[in-house]
Amino acid sequence: MKEAVELSGPSSSEIRKKFLEYFRQRDHEVVPSSSLVPAGDPTLLFTNAGMVQFKDVFLGRESRSRRRAVTAQRCLRVSGKHNDLEEVGKTARHCTFFEMLGNFSFGDYFKEDAIAYAWELLTRGYGLDAADLWVTVYRDDEEAARLWQRVAGLSADRIVPLGEEDNFWSMGETGPCGPCSEIVVDRGPRHSCGAANCRLDTCGCDRWLELWNLVFMQYERDESGQVTPLPRPCIDTGMGLERLATLLQGADSIFGTDLLAPLIRATEELSGRAYDPGPDGMPFRVIADHLRASVFLVMDGVVPSNEGRGYVFRRILRRALRFATLLGMELPVLYRLVPVAVRVYEDAYPGLVAMTDQVVQVVRWEEERFRTTVREGSQRALEAIQEAKARGLRRLPGKVAFTLYDTFGFPIDLTQDMAREHGLEVDREGFERALEEQRRRARAARAEQEDEMGLLAGLLEGERPTEFVGYERLQVSATVVALVKEGEGTVARLCDGEEGWVVTDRTPFYPEGGGQLADRGEMRSGALRLVVGDVRRLPSGVIVHRGRMQGGDLRVGQEVVSKVDPEWREGAQRHHTATHLLHRVLKETLGEHVNQSGSLVAPDRLRFDFTHFASLTAEQLREIEERVNRLVWADLEVRDCWMSMEEARRAGAIALFGEKYGERVRVVSIGDVSKELCGGTHVNRTGQVGPVLIIQESSVGAGLRRVEAVVGPAAWRHWSRMRSTLERAAELLKSSWERVPAKVEQLQQNLEEREKRLATLQREAAMGALQGLLQSAKVIGGITLVYGEIPASDPRILRELADVARSRLQDGLVVLGSAGDDRVMLVAMATQGAVGRGIHAGRLLGRLAKLVDGGGGGRPDMAEAGGRSPRKLAGALQRLPQLVEELVKEGHEGRR
Repeated sequence: MKEAVELSGPSSSEIRKKFLEYFRQRDHEVVPSSSLVPAGDPTLLFTNAGMVQFKDVFLGRESRSRRRAVTAQRCLRVSGKHNDLEEVGKTARHCTFFEMLGNFSFGDYFKEDAIAYAWELLTRGYGLDAADLWVTVYRDDEEAARLWQRVAGLSADRIVPLGEEDNFWSMGETGPCGPCSEIVVDRGPRHSCGAANCRLDTCGCDRWLELWNLVFMQYERDESGQVTPLPRPCIDTGMGLERLATLLQGADSIFGTDLLAPLIRATEELSGRAYDPGPDGMPFRVIADHLRASVFLVMDGVVPSNEGRGYVFRRILRRALRFATLLGMELPVLYRLVPVAVRVYEDAYPGLVAMTDQVVQVVRWEEERFRTTVREGSQRALEAIQEAKARGLRRLPGKVAFTLYDTFGFPIDLTQDMAREHGLEVDREGFERALEEQRRRARAARAEQEDEMGLLAGLLEGERPTEFVGYERLQVSATVVALVKEGEGTVARLCDGEEGWVVTDRTPFYPEGGGQLADRGEMRSGALRLVVGDVRRLPSGVIVHRGRMQGGDLRVGQEVVSKVDPEWREGAQRHHTATHLLHRVLKETLGEHVNQSGSLVAPDRLRFDFTHFASLTAEQLREIEERVNRLVWADLEVRDCWMSMEEARRAGAIALFGEKYGERVRVVSIGDVSKELCGGTHVNRTGQVGPVLIIQESSVGAGLRRVEAVVGPAAWRHWSRMRSTLERAAELLKSSWERVPAKVEQLQQNLEEREKRLATLQREAAMGALQGLLQSAKVIGGITLVYGEIPASDPRILRELADVARSRLQDGLVVLGSAGDDRVMLVAMATQGAVGRGIHAGRLLGRLAKLVDGGGGGRPDMAEAGGRSPRKLAGALQRLPQLVEELVKEGHEGRR
């Protein structure tokens, strides 16, 4: 495919490198981009700014050895207040995925240096014309305005003061905040909207390109809204690589840069249509942006699904697919663009190359699912439209359109297209209200998720980090330094029988993390006992223990003996080490594309989620299980050591999806076969793991598989239960255990033969009953009605007989019912002649099903339903002629 782009300036790779190198030379630590999935931050679906990975540093919960940093951070803005999804393709500057170039100061330099660095890099480093640059400042930030004049030499008329909404940044309702200043490029009249008042402070058109935002984090806002100066102000800046490349490469928009133009070129070739940089080119722009976002989402472990991040990913990719169909492209097709995106970014993200096949498979799999969704959704949309017309509506209700969109994945614009074809509009306002309500529920769920830990973090702010000694000891003397009781906050004591959170100066209890469940155990002091049921680590490093008091009151300052349940810990250690072995063997057996995407390490089981696109065969599972056990039998040494993140990367240690790491990391090595970043607890040698038994393999989403296993004593207990079950089966079959499979196969064959004979007898009896119904058919309004009860327990027989009866009628309707022990089956089929006279099998059967306490529906010519009251079937069928008369009458009135 043609991808080459002629550049009139530096490549995006060169632009990125220049930015990082400029700040590296000015004593900034070059920090790699973090994942699009924020680690340990339930408040965000995706990383949407460069400062996200430094959030705890700005909040004072985390410290860094170096006070200056620079990043090229991959970001995604598709949710919350930063949601650019619907704008993509319409403007020259909006995209969902982008890279944010940023420099940061953690209490080191402040406004003057930040302004000087930005101005020097843009004008001298990148060669932008200073005459084209304007800045905005917060209206009350006179200091920044003076600095821009003194440091950059800007005249006062090119420094535009704006209000709090535009130029004051806050991390949240409370916490660090401060004014910001944005460098804006005047791209000239050629890019103007043409309005008479097209000015920086009044117009948001493409002439004024917001390029680099400098946030001066100098205040802290409390719950009352008051702001006080921070003792050590910070700097947080962000500039979009795409926008900078637009300027330096002389492109009209971000879609003309070497970051997105190759994808547009390739889309031209795949679609056989030429790209229009104007409004008609929107499908090309959407495809290029959304495909690029999809590639990086897969790289960071996200796959399409129906909830959370996976749901947002599905929306992004399906929006691109919708625009692909508008270009006349036959799905699946966009997966062929994946290698193009990989080639664009392989210099900055070399790990993408090894993941190309995995990304291709995810995109293709979702394309095929979307094709099926459109096919099935079109039928559901048609039924909804027909139902609305039958009710005399001129608009399809918004809630109905939202159900098609949310439950069945059917795009709203397709629903609108189909509705227009049938003379209806769609209540778009109602659809948007339902969509916003769903978003509100999602926001509330995320807020609830963080509430308790966020509350604890606030209550325990200022407490020193807890010393964790659990790698070396399971029992230690400690001092209680804080107590928290739900509903009361921090307290001086927890009374007998009360439940709360306990903080000690040191602890052997492992806090939940890295997939490993928290330790269980107890704290004792004399006769009193706190039963520890949960342990968490707050972002500040404080470890909190949840438990219930027994035998007395616990006070702040009291000495306690903290003791981990050794059986619980030993079980967790065995399963955690086995998880590392399983990860390594899966990579060796299935391929290096396998990456961990989630895990559960419990004392009695492990669960391991990983990227792979096919179910594992029985032979593969046996091979994996044997290879893991061989590593156990090899009795390899398990070692851990601390090192810098950069040293760990050079050593080849695997960092895991969704985990947040500090500057120094713990690396766990098993012999020379496994090396992972891990804070969990492990055995000393693999021989201590014991036998490993895989008990299940399953799918957990597109391109995601799950293996569940048990090890050590838990494996022996599982195997013992399996043996007992097999021995009982052999006893019932009057056979040896070796002969059980053969005996079961023989029983299955005998049962299938009997079921076939029974079905034949049922079909013959039902056919006889049908002959009687045909002979007693009624004519209602010119429609021949064949109806009645049929002795059939199989719905397939009922459908088959209804089809036979319909084939013998011209303008006819067939309604058959069957009553079982606890259910009713109903089927209706109508000829085209009957449909033309007003019959709608779906609506008719829906009404009939209500009479047997059930429901159902379908198309005008065929429908199925069920009910929960077999004793009511006879009475319901007696009312059928009346229901048919009503339906025919409604049809006549509708035609008039």
